[in-house]
Amino acid sequence: MKESDLRHPLARALLVLTFTTGLVDAVSYLGLGHVFTANMTGNIVFLGFGIAGGTGLPVLAPIISLAAFLVGAAAGGRLASSLEDQHTSHFAGALGIEMLLIGLAAIIAIVVDVHPDRLSGDVVIALLALAMGTRNATVRGLGVPDLTTTVLTMTLTGLAAESPLAGGTGRGSARRVAAVASMLFGALAGALLLKTSLVLPLALAAALALATWLLYVPAARRLAAQT
Repeated sequence: MKESDLRHPLARALLVLTFTTGLVDAVSYLGLGHVFTANMTGNIVFLGFGIAGGTGLPVLAPIISLAAFLVGAAAGGRLASSLEDQHTSHFAGALGIEMLLIGLAAIIAIVVDVHPDRLSGDVVIALLALAMGTRNATVRGLGVPDLTTTVLTMTLTGLAAESPLAGGTGRGSARRVAAVASMLFGALAGALLLKTSLVLPLALAAALALATWLLYVPAARRLAAQT
């Protein structure tokens, strides 16, 4: 069974994490002042708009998010090099880091009244971006097609360019549609939960990371033992 097969434990785990991306970016964009913590392309664009002025978009928050994301990605790269070809242990370690960082962000939101353009908001942004950077470096190393968990541009491109309408075979369409739907429903859930509290989507994202860790690691080890 290939890792890109939707029945594969890794593919299912990545789809859950794609859902959590929607949750996390709903928190940061809608709750913390128009900044992304997973989608760095958006942050670069927003930073340019903010520097230009007159747009009402922040400058400091995207910089904090970008810096924290890079630190997280460097940590994820270090984790990958230390574990070398131990993919299951690498992914499990990255999931553990993500769970702890998002969980800490949720605890801060419980204890403190988090607001954009304040230290509390900046700390939550940094924690979420750290988590997403670590995850991105890990998922990048796995190289599962169309399941990057945070970026859908190439997934949508492949869905259209390789469709029967475009003269393609349509292979991989189910995987691509699943990835798009996962992020869409994650964003929808995050936006709805935010109407009640900033804590709820953060707690759900941390819980999903924990559940993915608990379910994926044993399944991956069983699959490895069979091959």
